[in-house]
Amino acid sequence: MKILYHIPNPDTIYAGRTIYHGYRNAFLDLGHEFRELTADDHFSGTLDTYQPQVFITGLSHFSLKYIDLDVLHRHRQRGMKVLVNVPFWRSPLSPTRVNESPSIATDRVFLDLLRHDRFGDVYFNSCEQDDERMAGFAEGTGRSYITVPLAADKTLIGKPPQDRFRADISYIGTYLPEKRNYFRQYVLPLGKTFSLRLYGQDWTFQDRLLGWINRFGQYFNLPGLRSLQKPKLTLDEEASVYASSVVCINVHEEYQKKYGGECNERTFKIPLYGGFEVTDDVSCIRRYFREDEEIVIARSSEEWLDKIRYYIEHPDKRDTIMRAGRNYWDQSRDIRGIWTNKKY
Repeated sequence: MKILYHIPNPDTIYAGRTIYHGYRNAFLDLGHEFRELTADDHFSGTLDTYQPQVFITGLSHFSLKYIDLDVLHRHRQRGMKVLVNVPFWRSPLSPTRVNESPSIATDRVFLDLLRHDRFGDVYFNSCEQDDERMAGFAEGTGRSYITVPLAADKTLIGKPPQDRFRADISYIGTYLPEKRNYFRQYVLPLGKTFSLRLYGQDWTFQDRLLGWINRFGQYFNLPGLRSLQKPKLTLDEEASVYASSVVCINVHEEYQKKYGGECNERTFKIPLYGGFEVTDDVSCIRRYFREDEEIVIARSSEEWLDKIRYYIEHPDKRDTIMRAGRNYWDQSRDIRGIWTNKKY
């Protein structure tokens, strides 16, 4: 089967990078053909030449810049299936998050495409089916969506620990505005007692400034600016960080904790790559892991600090949970590590 994956700018250093590589490695691992569609490709020419059976894209104004809807319709009539990652029906995200799509409910372009069946065949979102942010999607569009958690890339299993990444506590992720207060209160102080390593994007003012320039260059497809910043770690190195750390912490955005129906990909990556995870409390995590048996969930800020200290000081307890979390992956997973014994 031929898969065409729409990623206008493969040089992105944010979440789209790991999501893209996850799909790519999964399909290649299964023996399918896979290629990306970028801003440099001619849309009609690529579809006519490559003839994909499946086209994966997203519902965003940025993606729509590079899609000819008439050409898309013609290929759908010929049998190509279009899988579309949709934004929230009602988004809690700030309008200043320029790399995020607006609410479907208030966007006339999005509504027209969905209501008149002009875009996709299958729609998906990382939210659970009972998440409040997607309430109204079916009624408002006449379409349904499936839940595809962000999960993890199983082809990175087994990356060895490395001395340069050894630490008591590690975190990999972007220093998002909605997380900064939590980090100041509950993460950075850990560095006074334990060795704390933080990796990822936007941790300094300079990085945040370069990130804005990057996004500007990517939106307007300016070669000199779109790849100005490079990832801090390779994907192999990320896996090694998790395997090298005593405790790997996971921090979600406040809206994720509030609504509870969507967890980030760190939730899945840490145990898959041999790490021990302590995460803040997002209710849907309990649909995937047994709490305090396969993953440790801190229900409050007090528990957060206490549990991190406890498991650093009790390696036997830590190892038991870590092995259980890792074994769950081996027992039941599909192409992206999404458990097939769960009902969505």
